[in-house]
Amino acid sequence: MPYPGIRCALLTAAMATGLAAAPARAEDGVIRIGISLRMIVENGLKYGQMAKDELEAVNAEGGINGKKIEVILLDDECKPDKGIANVNRFIHQNKVHLVMGSVCSSVSMPQVDITTKEEVPQIVSSSTNADITKKGSAWVFRTSVSERFYASVHAKYLSENVGKKVAYLYTTDTAGIGFAKDYMAFMRRTYKVEPLYEAQMQESDLDFRAHLLKIKSLNPEVLAIGGQLDAIARIVQQSYEVGIPKKVRRVSASAASNAPVPELAGDAVVGLAFAAAFSCKDERPVAQAFVKMVQEKYKVRCPDHDFSQTYETAQLIKLALKNAKLELTDASLKADRAAIRDALANIRDYHGLAAGPINFCADPTPQCRDGNRTGILVEYTKGGKDYDMRVLARVGFDPDFGL
Repeated sequence: MPYPGIRCALLTAAMATGLAAAPARAEDGVIRIGISLRMIVENGLKYGQMAKDELEAVNAEGGINGKKIEVILLDDECKPDKGIANVNRFIHQNKVHLVMGSVCSSVSMPQVDITTKEEVPQIVSSSTNADITKKGSAWVFRTSVSERFYASVHAKYLSENVGKKVAYLYTTDTAGIGFAKDYMAFMRRTYKVEPLYEAQMQESDLDFRAHLLKIKSLNPEVLAIGGQLDAIARIVQQSYEVGIPKKVRRVSASAASNAPVPELAGDAVVGLAFAAAFSCKDERPVAQAFVKMVQEKYKVRCPDHDFSQTYETAQLIKLALKNAKLELTDASLKADRAAIRDALANIRDYHGLAAGPINFCADPTPQCRDGNRTGILVEYTKGGKDYDMRVLARVGFDPDFGL
């Protein structure tokens, strides 16, 4: 059960997601930020609350350049229609200056189309699908590591250390699809190797054993699993139920870094590898200070990379707002949005929780807008509530890698 203070915070976030919106008055002199995240699980609620806490904390110190921040926090439930509704509300009712989110690529993708059309800057905090920045939007930035980098962390390490016979089982989740397709593309391009097996199922499916039995019969060296939290946990568990041996390395999309995966999968998660942007086992002082803060304030023992990326995104937003010249009147809304976009584009060599520096630039290309280009490969060493892990590799990439 959450601590009383945390429970109140979570209830506040939950209420913000469920109440009907009253028409908003765009108050002059206030910077308005709309945040849309997947908050249907407890960790998701805490991502949202932490983002709101970090951004609005400046108000107690007089704001940014004397201007206060107002955050509108909404749950998109990882559903594209809800994500679209949230962004439309942000833009047309709340008159926001900036949009942050989402967690799920299937939500961020259509949101980008709207923020681009309406000319509102958007910074994507957790979504990994490479196509998000390939859309060529002048208004979108990404804090999270693109799947075009992640897949190669997996593929290079496992090809060199385990084998090249890879079976792919993934769901309709956009990030899961991106993980599998980019992994396949790397294998074809680098090693001229085709998939040993490939199958896609619905994200909501409960039984993957028919495909896993077929995969077992082909004697793979690697089982690549794409999807969101529940699907990853089910596939990992069922792979052992059908008798795929432990020597077959399980590897998954970055969603496997989220705490519900080892908690749901239990001992089956041991040996599952995934690429991420952050590990709570990172020994850098900045990382351990962050872990301690999350443990104390949000009662999470081992914050995953969506915690770190949410926090990092809030810091980048504050940096951009500090450097942007804003008038913050109703008449200046369009110009203020452009000023925030340009300030984000001018962020260079930012060092924080990410494994490497974050860099943006002005061109509306993946090379400029995929700011974090360093991924780590992590392996679970223990499952359940007290799960544990270790870092296998840390890999940085050139801006145009995978394009």
